[in-house]
Amino acid sequence: MKISHKNKILDLSTPQVMGILNVTPDSFSDGGKFNHIDAAVNQALKMINHGASIIDIGGESTRPGAALVSEIQELERVIPVIEAIKRESDVWISIDTSKSIVMKESVNAGANLINDVRALNQPNALITAAQLNVPVCLMHMQGQPQNMQENPSYKDCVSEIKSFFDERIHACQQGGIQLENIILDPGFGFGKSMEHNYSLIKHFNDFSDYGLPLLAGLSRKSMFDHLLNLKTDERLASSLTGALLCVQNGASIVRVHDVKETSEMLKILSTVQNAL
Repeated sequence: MKISHKNKILDLSTPQVMGILNVTPDSFSDGGKFNHIDAAVNQALKMINHGASIIDIGGESTRPGAALVSEIQELERVIPVIEAIKRESDVWISIDTSKSIVMKESVNAGANLINDVRALNQPNALITAAQLNVPVCLMHMQGQPQNMQENPSYKDCVSEIKSFFDERIHACQQGGIQLENIILDPGFGFGKSMEHNYSLIKHFNDFSDYGLPLLAGLSRKSMFDHLLNLKTDERLASSLTGALLCVQNGASIVRVHDVKETSEMLKILSTVQNAL
């Protein structure tokens, strides 16, 4: 399994680490730390050195209750960072956005992948992604960031997410996006209760039925606080455990804050799997 953009190929036969780079003032874990170009580039290079093969750049927080950001604000945050990183590295760059204009300008600046928490449902997003001909990650979210955690409710969380994926995959293909350019993310913490999130880990492999790459993004999520009463900066062990379980159940990409520790965990897992 692999994804490609132009002549760049990312081999997903082994799990890849996506390092989170939030160039925002208000993201739940690292808001304000990297919203200056030098700090953002230094953090990106650090994550690349520690084993990240993808850097996921976001200019709008999608934490519960986050405020909306204008197109201009988002562009001003992400484009200079993408350009600066591209001058320093050939790493895969993912743009974490739902806005079509941000997708277009980011890919023109050097991004290789669109990571959309709204699964290309916003105006012109799907047609823009198809025209750009880059891989896209479709995430499931019940509601919107402003209200998604108020009262998430499902009859069957896994089957309802799969129904959502069925619809979005069909829409993408009808809109001109090739199946091999689609990645799926069940959306831990996006309109899910603690119980829903842990059920998704248990049943993560059910999403392998699509034969598409799966992304797991549960780094430092509040699901660990709700279970273990942990502050954001105390969730490393929990995040590593969640990532490990998802990889063992089919995740091709893990989206994380703690790249070094995650890369070390994956190296141990690979060594054990390949041992005699």
